[in-house]
Amino acid sequence: MTRRDLLLSILAAANGQPYEPVQIQKATFLVLTNLPWLVDEGPAFAFEPYDYGPFDRAVYAEAEQLARDGLAVVRPSPSGRWKTYAASDAGVARGREAMAGLAPEFAHYVDDIARWVRAQDFGTLVRSIYEAYPGMRANSVFVDHRR
Repeated sequence: MTRRDLLLSILAAANGQPYEPVQIQKATFLVLTNLPWLVDEGPAFAFEPYDYGPFDRAVYAEAEQLARDGLAVVRPSPSGRWKTYAASDAGVARGREAMAGLAPEFAHYVDDIARWVRAQDFGTLVRSIYEAYPGMRANSVFVDHRR
Protein backbone atom coordinates (compact mmCIF):
# COMPACT_ATOMS: atom_id res chain seq x y z
CA MET A 1 0.00 0.00 0.00
CA THR A 2 1.26 3.50 -0.78
CA ARG A 3 0.88 6.40 1.61
CA ARG A 4 -1.82 7.78 -0.69
CA ASP A 5 -3.71 4.47 -0.43
CA LEU A 6 -3.35 4.60 3.35
CA LEU A 7 -4.70 8.15 3.48
CA LEU A 8 -7.58 7.21 1.20
CA SER A 9 -8.39 4.24 3.46
CA ILE A 10 -8.48 6.55 6.49
CA LEU A 11 -10.69 9.03 4.65
CA ALA A 12 -12.96 6.21 3.46
CA ALA A 13 -13.34 4.92 7.01
CA ALA A 14 -15.44 8.03 7.74
CA ASN A 15 -17.82 7.16 4.87
CA GLY A 16 -17.62 10.57 3.23
CA GLN A 17 -17.84 12.58 6.45
CA PRO A 18 -15.17 15.30 6.69
CA TYR A 19 -12.08 15.42 8.84
CA GLU A 20 -10.67 18.64 10.19
CA PRO A 21 -6.92 19.14 9.62
CA VAL A 22 -5.93 18.06 13.14
CA GLN A 23 -8.09 14.94 12.81
CA ILE A 24 -6.62 13.74 9.51
CA GLN A 25 -3.07 14.47 10.68
CA LYS A 26 -3.54 12.58 13.96
CA ALA A 27 -5.44 9.67 12.39
CA THR A 28 -2.71 9.18 9.80
CA PHE A 29 -0.02 9.50 12.46
CA LEU A 30 -1.66 6.92 14.73
CA VAL A 31 -2.27 4.37 11.98
CA LEU A 32 1.22 4.72 10.53
CA THR A 33 2.92 4.72 13.94
CA ASN A 34 1.11 1.62 15.14
CA LEU A 35 0.95 -0.26 11.81
CA PRO A 36 4.07 1.00 10.01
CA TRP A 37 4.22 -1.97 7.64
CA LEU A 38 0.99 -0.89 5.93
CA VAL A 39 2.97 1.51 3.74
CA ASP A 40 5.16 -0.94 1.87
CA GLU A 41 5.37 0.89 -1.48
CA GLY A 42 7.22 4.17 -1.80
CA PRO A 43 7.89 6.62 1.01
CA ALA A 44 5.76 6.71 4.12
CA PHE A 45 4.74 9.91 5.84
CA ALA A 46 7.41 11.47 8.06
CA PHE A 47 5.68 13.05 11.03
CA GLU A 48 7.56 15.62 13.08
CA PRO A 49 6.60 17.50 16.23
CA TYR A 50 4.90 20.72 15.19
CA ASP A 51 2.59 23.38 16.62
CA TYR A 52 -0.10 20.88 17.63
CA GLY A 53 1.79 17.61 17.66
CA PRO A 54 2.67 15.20 14.86
CA PHE A 55 2.49 16.81 11.45
CA ASP A 56 3.53 16.11 7.86
CA ARG A 57 2.61 18.56 5.07
CA ALA A 58 2.62 15.60 2.68
CA VAL A 59 -0.70 14.46 4.20
CA TYR A 60 -2.33 17.57 2.72
CA ALA A 61 -0.48 17.20 -0.58
CA GLU A 62 -1.69 13.61 -0.93
CA ALA A 63 -5.25 14.65 -0.02
CA GLU A 64 -5.14 17.37 -2.68
CA GLN A 65 -3.95 14.80 -5.24
CA LEU A 66 -6.77 12.46 -4.22
CA ALA A 67 -9.17 15.36 -4.79
CA ARG A 68 -7.72 16.00 -8.25
CA ASP A 69 -8.21 12.29 -8.97
CA GLY A 70 -11.87 12.51 -7.90
CA LEU A 71 -11.35 10.34 -4.82
CA ALA A 72 -11.52 13.04 -2.14
CA VAL A 73 -13.31 16.29 -1.47
CA VAL A 74 -11.29 19.16 -0.04
CA ARG A 75 -13.33 22.23 0.87
CA PRO A 76 -13.23 25.19 3.21
CA SER A 77 -14.59 24.59 6.70
CA PRO A 78 -17.86 26.34 7.60
CA SER A 79 -15.81 29.14 9.22
CA GLY A 80 -13.52 29.33 6.18
CA ARG A 81 -10.45 29.26 8.44
CA TRP A 82 -9.17 25.83 7.33
CA LYS A 83 -9.95 23.03 4.91
CA THR A 84 -11.83 19.83 5.55
CA TYR A 85 -10.96 16.49 3.98
CA ALA A 86 -13.38 13.71 3.04
CA ALA A 87 -13.53 10.76 0.67
CA SER A 88 -15.81 11.18 -2.33
CA ASP A 89 -18.24 8.36 -3.13
CA ALA A 90 -15.64 6.91 -5.51
CA GLY A 91 -12.99 7.39 -2.81
CA VAL A 92 -15.05 5.55 -0.21
CA ALA A 93 -15.40 2.61 -2.60
CA ARG A 94 -11.70 2.60 -3.54
CA GLY A 95 -10.56 3.07 0.06
CA ARG A 96 -12.78 0.22 1.22
CA GLU A 97 -11.28 -1.98 -1.52
CA ALA A 98 -7.80 -1.18 -0.20
CA MET A 99 -8.88 -1.99 3.35
CA ALA A 100 -10.43 -5.28 2.22
CA GLY A 101 -6.91 -6.41 1.35
CA LEU A 102 -5.80 -5.98 4.96
CA ALA A 103 -6.07 -8.50 7.76
CA PRO A 104 -9.41 -7.85 9.51
CA GLU A 105 -7.78 -6.66 12.73
CA PHE A 106 -5.82 -4.00 10.82
CA ALA A 107 -8.88 -2.81 8.90
CA HIS A 108 -10.79 -2.61 12.20
CA TYR A 109 -7.95 -0.58 13.71
CA VAL A 110 -8.14 1.95 10.87
CA ASP A 111 -11.92 2.18 11.33
CA ASP A 112 -11.54 2.57 15.10
CA ILE A 113 -8.94 5.32 14.76
CA ALA A 114 -11.07 7.16 12.20
CA ARG A 115 -14.08 7.01 14.50
CA TRP A 116 -12.09 8.02 17.58
CA VAL A 117 -10.29 11.05 16.12
CA ARG A 118 -13.50 12.40 14.60
CA ALA A 119 -15.25 12.11 17.99
CA GLN A 120 -12.64 14.25 19.78
CA ASP A 121 -12.66 18.01 20.05
CA PHE A 122 -9.43 19.79 19.13
CA GLY A 123 -8.05 20.11 22.67
CA THR A 124 -8.89 16.57 23.72
CA LEU A 125 -7.31 15.12 20.58
CA VAL A 126 -4.08 17.11 20.91
CA ARG A 127 -3.87 16.40 24.65
CA SER A 128 -4.42 12.66 24.08
CA ILE A 129 -1.65 12.52 21.49
CA TYR A 130 0.75 14.36 23.81
CA GLU A 131 -0.05 11.97 26.66
CA ALA A 132 0.57 8.89 24.51
CA TYR A 133 3.49 10.33 22.49
CA PRO A 134 5.22 12.94 24.68
CA GLY A 135 8.02 13.43 22.16
CA MET A 136 5.47 14.97 19.82
CA ARG A 137 4.95 17.83 22.27
CA ALA A 138 8.26 19.44 21.21
CA ASN A 139 7.65 22.69 19.28
CA SER A 140 4.08 22.85 20.59
CA VAL A 141 2.15 26.10 20.80
CA PHE A 142 -0.85 24.31 22.33
CA VAL A 143 -1.99 25.80 25.62
CA ASP A 144 -3.77 23.22 27.74
CA HIS A 145 -6.36 25.15 29.73
CA ARG A 146 -7.36 22.00 31.63
CA ARG A 147 -4.07 21.81 33.50
